[in-house]
Amino acid sequence: MSRIFWIRHGPTHAKTMVGWSDLPADLSDTAQLARLSAALPADAPVISSDLSRAAATADAIAGPRRRLPHDPDLREMHFGDWELKRHDEIEDQAHARRFWENPGDIRPPGGESWHELSSRVDAAVARLLAAHPGQDIVAVAHFGVILTQLQQALSLTPYEAFSHRIENLSVTELHWKGGGWQAARFNHLP
Repeated sequence: MSRIFWIRHGPTHAKTMVGWSDLPADLSDTAQLARLSAALPADAPVISSDLSRAAATADAIAGPRRRLPHDPDLREMHFGDWELKRHDEIEDQAHARRFWENPGDIRPPGGESWHELSSRVDAAVARLLAAHPGQDIVAVAHFGVILTQLQQALSLTPYEAFSHRIENLSVTELHWKGGGWQAARFNHLP
């Protein structure tokens, strides 16, 4: 059995859609970071997205754990022309509603769809499992990334997956057992 401990990066405090923009994380809550690090397996390697908010969070909780190279396939969803905009700033509100209410193949202009995000993350996870069979892994990533994996573990539709909260610095622990994911816990704040 393999376990992946998904960690959502520290907060950016942005009130807009943040995908591939490289905003820093607020890592000033050192007590929360220490509790988070202590709650993770001591011998698990740590990997993160290549965006600084995830990479800095991974560095802050890694401690003596082995740090794996950043993986750009663990980036947040690419929001394209909607990047760093509030929902009410999107010109084509009908398109935005379709994107959020029926996630799947609909993408923001110049961005990626839910299915494209899921495929990208699934490929990264498959590489991790192949490189570290039967091991625990700590993966620091983003809201959408974690939801793609929770969707599989809970057999949710994309719309149902969007209804889940994934707080900053929370743990979502998923177990890989013989070809399928099971959720041990999600959105847990140590």
